[in-house]
Amino acid sequence: MRSQYSKPGSPRSRIPDAIIVAPATYNTVNKWAQGTSDTYALGILAEMTGMDTPIVVLPFVNSALASRVAFRRSVETLRSEGVHILLGSGGFEPHPPRTGGSRAQAFPWHLALDEAGRLLDTPT
Repeated sequence: MRSQYSKPGSPRSRIPDAIIVAPATYNTVNKWAQGTSDTYALGILAEMTGMDTPIVVLPFVNSALASRVAFRRSVETLRSEGVHILLGSGGFEPHPPRTGGSRAQAFPWHLALDEAGRLLDTPT
């Protein structure tokens, strides 16, 4: 796992089998969909999306933010590029506004892990 850029001349990391983005925030989803690469993580996501690496996203957003046109558009943009976003039917439902802190402990990590496992087990 990498969390920062390598020094010039350092060995390259291998391409991952899959990527899980969780908990994915409102900002992360929107910036990624718009092509913003102003952090190491967004740069990796931008590149891996273009490399057809399986990517599973489990957003952690409230229902007010999830209802915004910008967010819905971002989700559709990423889905159109092959990103698997677990939100809505069959995925994770947004929580009511101002309740995120009390719901963080119950975040369903297993949904993202299960989906990544399913994608890796699917023959291409």
